[in-house]
Amino acid sequence: MIGAPPTEHGDRDLALSGEILRTVVGSGVHGIAIAGTDDHDEMGVFIEPPAHVIGLHRPADHYVYRSQPEGARSGPGDTDLVLYSLRKYLRLATAGNPTVLLPLFAPADAVLVMRPLGAQLRELGPALLSRRAVHRFLGYLDGQRRRLLGVGRRGGLPNRPELVALYGYDVKYASHALRLAYQGLEIARDARLTLPMPDRERERVLRVKRGEVSELREVLDEIAAVQAEVEQTLATDRTPLAAEPDWDTLSQWSTQAHRAHWGWA
Repeated sequence: MIGAPPTEHGDRDLALSGEILRTVVGSGVHGIAIAGTDDHDEMGVFIEPPAHVIGLHRPADHYVYRSQPEGARSGPGDTDLVLYSLRKYLRLATAGNPTVLLPLFAPADAVLVMRPLGAQLRELGPALLSRRAVHRFLGYLDGQRRRLLGVGRRGGLPNRPELVALYGYDVKYASHALRLAYQGLEIARDARLTLPMPDRERERVLRVKRGEVSELREVLDEIAAVQAEVEQTLATDRTPLAAEPDWDTLSQWSTQAHRAHWGWA
């Protein structure tokens, strides 16, 4: 697709004018990026104008930019950006979406834009975490494992045959599944998400991503063992997490944030 235009959806000017937070997400913020193999991902949050929230204009709930054209897979050097409206962001974050949670816990050197309301949003990270998030991490883990095993793909063909040819299995899917297992365990056990990942867990994931674990069965066994520990933590009620996010606190803050941004405070 030489010369094809990049992918762009949504109103760029509207999103950028209301932006309150943006961080790097993806492998870099987890601390598991490998030079020359990963694209560059960013995610942010913006507040819509009043007409799109309480007026008759349709919600402007996201803006997407990808340096690759529509349908093309991102690769090394490509940039993927998604900005969510605050209301959509909070819906996704309270559901425990693993990627959407990253801007709340990204380290300072990964923060690209942070207005005062963005700083307040990051302070609400603990209120957004709940057992729902842990279950969502396990759901995403299962999705990565199914892709790794070719479950549901036509003919069982891998998505990245070049990795299978090099290492015998798709090390990216395998490393993502293992990362999600360890991060789900940290959230369940400690009610926090450390970014970059703690050294021990990060090195375990990097060994897989670099293709240093030759046997797929060894990786699958480690994923299953960590997943079992997560499930046991929840089943025995050894988690500090509430069953649900703190809806009242989040709703009250969201209302105040919109009013403040519009100058209605």
